[in-house]
Amino acid sequence: MAESKNIAGIRDDFPLLSRRVHGEPLAYLDNAATTQKPRQVLDAMEQYYVRHNANIHRGVHTLAGEATDAYEGAREKVARFIGARSQDIIFTKNATEALNIPAYGLGLGRDDAVMVTELEHHANFVPWQQQCIRTGARFLIARQQDGMVDIEQVKELVAGLRRTTRGPANGTTTAPKLRVLAVTQTSNALGTNQNIRELADIAHDAGALLVADGAQCIPHQPTDVRKIGADFLAFSGHKMLGPTGIGVLWGTEDALSELSPFIMGGDMIRKVGKEDTEFAELPHRFEAGTPPIAEAVGLGAAVDYLSSLGMEQVHEHVGLLGRKAREALSVIDGVRVLGDAGITADGRNANASGIASFTAPAHPHDMSTLLDAQGIAVRGGHHCAMPLMAALGVNGTTRASFYVYNDIAEVRLFTDAVAGIAARWQHE
Repeated sequence: MAESKNIAGIRDDFPLLSRRVHGEPLAYLDNAATTQKPRQVLDAMEQYYVRHNANIHRGVHTLAGEATDAYEGAREKVARFIGARSQDIIFTKNATEALNIPAYGLGLGRDDAVMVTELEHHANFVPWQQQCIRTGARFLIARQQDGMVDIEQVKELVAGLRRTTRGPANGTTTAPKLRVLAVTQTSNALGTNQNIRELADIAHDAGALLVADGAQCIPHQPTDVRKIGADFLAFSGHKMLGPTGIGVLWGTEDALSELSPFIMGGDMIRKVGKEDTEFAELPHRFEAGTPPIAEAVGLGAAVDYLSSLGMEQVHEHVGLLGRKAREALSVIDGVRVLGDAGITADGRNANASGIASFTAPAHPHDMSTLLDAQGIAVRGGHHCAMPLMAALGVNGTTRASFYVYNDIAEVRLFTDAVAGIAARWQHE
């Protein structure tokens, strides 16, 4: 999907992109927060409500069967999209809920330890932090350097656990055991891509599970869960052209079998007795109540749309836009680009994403407001990554994030606007 006339064709699929904001054509560059929806997704959801709307699984009438087929068909599409089995795909309302399922379901205890990183979105930080506070498990935070997880420190923290002991009331001693390593695949604040395979190997060598936040990765590059090494992977529909209200938790069969459901009710049970309840098989034991049926249908349509573009082409296109934006920003006086670590020791480009995050003489909120006045939508603030902002020594950044319907012209529009604002701000 290189720069060519087909970009215009793609843009035509997104009705909202024809809007004008403050009298200017909209340049929507806030895709890390949420993406716009193509007509194909909107039409699929409308058709579900117009022709097939019913509750799923339990009904035997025609509409119930059609709705069930549509919902389970969406699950199969998502599974194929990431190289998974359909029974290992759990539908949730968003990636945050997906990450909370293992945090609450693993049954952490005082002899456990959980490690997160400074790069995490609050959704992959706070649930683990709060569960450690509640259960007495140890909470460890691995630092970042230039937007990358410090893998050597991860190894040191794991080794340190083996050297420490705790003394319970009975006088015996136990060494805290690493139970979980939770890490983002792609930083939502900086766009840097982490080496999940290496981190998974470290976790597994320590007998721990690797929980990956894939919200900023799955929409932008091909993924095969059989190769990345994670035990759990979470992502959201609305960041990949789908609707809000639908997310995904994938887990290996072994990892999912370790979880206890923490939301209970209808459709997640096999048998209810007066003394006990037998839960349903995967994936339904984690999908209590009426699920987001229309939203799942919309996500299935979004997967179809992205698949038709080709995820290799999506990755190449979005990565190009992000790189061009960071290069142009880096030469603007007073602007500091964050998370552009260049080429890592193993030859990988540490930031191949469509995210350009920076500081400037103008506060991020002021920069975002002034860009909005020119029809350019970006995000300013801490991006739900306060520990990372503290580690970087900033109170927030301005973040532009590109996707399939953006083009080089919008990169130039955006970076020229930033240059103009930065110049005026320094002279006032």
